[in-house]
Amino acid sequence: MAASATPEGRGQWGSSLGFIMAAAGSAVGLGNIWRFPYLTGENGGGAFVFVYIICVLFIGIPLLFNEIALGRRSGKNPIGAIRETGGNKFWQLAGVLCVVVCFFVFSYYSVIAGWTVGYIFTEIINLPVDFEVFVQTPEYVIPLTFIFILFTVLIVLGGVSGGIEKAAKFLMPVLFIIIIFIAGRSVTLEGAEAGIQYYLNPDFSKINATVVLQALGQAFFSMSVGWGLMITFGSYLPKESNIIQSSAWIAGMDTMVALLGGLMVFPALFALLPGKDPAAGPALVFDVLPKVFDAMPGGNIIGGLFFLLLMVAALTSTISMLEVPVAYLIDDRKWSRKKATWIVGIAAMLLSIPSALSNIKGNFFAELSFNFLSNPIQGFFGAMDFIFGTFAVIVICLMLSLYTGWAQKISDYADELKFGAPGFTGVYRSGWMFFIKWVCPVVIILLILNMIGLFGAPQAA
Repeated sequence: MAASATPEGRGQWGSSLGFIMAAAGSAVGLGNIWRFPYLTGENGGGAFVFVYIICVLFIGIPLLFNEIALGRRSGKNPIGAIRETGGNKFWQLAGVLCVVVCFFVFSYYSVIAGWTVGYIFTEIINLPVDFEVFVQTPEYVIPLTFIFILFTVLIVLGGVSGGIEKAAKFLMPVLFIIIIFIAGRSVTLEGAEAGIQYYLNPDFSKINATVVLQALGQAFFSMSVGWGLMITFGSYLPKESNIIQSSAWIAGMDTMVALLGGLMVFPALFALLPGKDPAAGPALVFDVLPKVFDAMPGGNIIGGLFFLLLMVAALTSTISMLEVPVAYLIDDRKWSRKKATWIVGIAAMLLSIPSALSNIKGNFFAELSFNFLSNPIQGFFGAMDFIFGTFAVIVICLMLSLYTGWAQKISDYADELKFGAPGFTGVYRSGWMFFIKWVCPVVIILLILNMIGLFGAPQAA
C-alpha cells in the first residue's frame, strides 16, 4: 500500500504485520520486563499474575479496540481524532493530554533506557557496577540518555512504513529471541523450581483490593492505552484492516513478553540467590540480576543480551511516544516530518536532564517534594512519573471511554470495528459496547478514587 498524500510525512502502514509489530512494540516496553516482575514480587507472585491476565482481557483489550477504532475512523492524531469526529474543546483536552503525556514520558523514560545502554557494555566487558553509584554519575547517564533519544529520532525520521514499520519488523523478533533464550536458561537452572512455583502457582488468599488495583494499573500501562499511541497508529490503518484480529495479536504478544519477563527473573533469583527478596523494585533488574548473571556460565554474555533486550523493549516504546507529538505537528501545524522530529527530539533531550539529575542526592531536582492529590511526590523524576506516566494516563482512558461511549454514538465505533472483521456482530458487538459504556468507566473511576486516597491511604497504580 502506498503512503497517502495527506500532509507531508503522514503515511500508512505497508502491511497488517507492520502495524501489529509496531503497535505491539509500543506496548512492549520496560513496563513488561522491568516493572511487571517487581510488581509481581510485591503483590503475591502467581496471584498477581492471575488478576493481571483477567484485567488485560476485560479492561485492557476493550480500551485497545476503542482507541484504534477512534484513530482509524478519524485518520488523525489524538487531538485531531476528537476534533474530526465532532468532539468539542472539553473532549479535545483528552487528545492534548495524550500529546503532552507522550512527550514528557519520552523524556524521563529515555533516562532509564540510557541506563540499559550503559549496562550492555559493562556486562559484556564484565565490569562490576554499583547501581547507586552509576545513576548518580551524570557524566555517564546524560550522554547515554542523549544517545538513546538520538536512536529514536533517527528511526522516526524514516516515517511510518519506511522507519517505524521497518524497525519494528526487525526489533520485535530480536526481542522475542533474546527473551526466550534467557527465560529458557533461567528455568533450567538447578533450584529454579521454587521460583517457577512462586510465579505460576497462584495463592488466591493473597488477592485483595490492592493486588487488583495494582494489576489493573499495570494492564493500562502495559497495553499502551491512554497514551494516544494506539489512536495515532490506528490513524495509519486502511479500512480493510481487521482491528479485532490485530488487537488480539498485540495484546497476546504484550502479555507473553510480560509473562516471559517473570520467567527470566524469578526462577534465576530463587535458584542463584535464595533468600533474596523478590520485591526489590528497580534494583531487581539493575542490581540483583547482574549478580544472577555472574553466577551463570557465560554470564557476561547473557547479561549483555539481557540489557540489549531491555534497550530494544524501551526503543520500541519510545518510537511511538515520539510519533504522537510528531503526528500532531505534521497534521495540525503542517510541519515536515524532519522538522517536527528533530525539534521534539532535541526538546526531549533538554527535558531529560532534570530527570537524570534527580537521582543525585542533595541535588535540587532530587530534593523537590510536594503533594499531588494527597500523594507525596519526591524528586523531579518521581513527579514526572506519577503526574504524567500514571495519573494523566488513567484520566485519558476515562475520558476516551466516556467520549466514544456517551458523547458519541457508540454504535458508530462498533461499525468501525466491523470493517475488515465481519464476524464482529451479536454478543461480541453488544458486549464491547457495554464494557466501553459502563464497565471501563466505573472501574477507572474506582481506580482514580483509590489513587487520591478515598478508600484509605493514597495508592498509586
